[in-house]
Amino acid sequence: MARGRQPSKRPANISVRSDLLDAAREAGLNLSATLESALERELAHAKARKWREDNREAIAAYNEYVEAHSAFSDGVRSF
Repeated sequence: MARGRQPSKRPANISVRSDLLDAAREAGLNLSATLESALERELAHAKARKWREDNREAIAAYNEYVEAHSAFSDGVRSF
């Protein structure tokens, strides 16, 4: 995406509990903006989970190495 350029929007049909929809409208919430924000947050969480799963073996191997040999910075830290 080019800097400063917003992606295009398209309509989507969704189902929402009626009590939530009524409360959101009464509170003056922008439903589209709220959904976009929630989707961005959930996608970031999903990406982080996938990264952790994809790198699970490397993380475990590094942790084993640090446990056996300590971290490279242990000798220079002041805390």
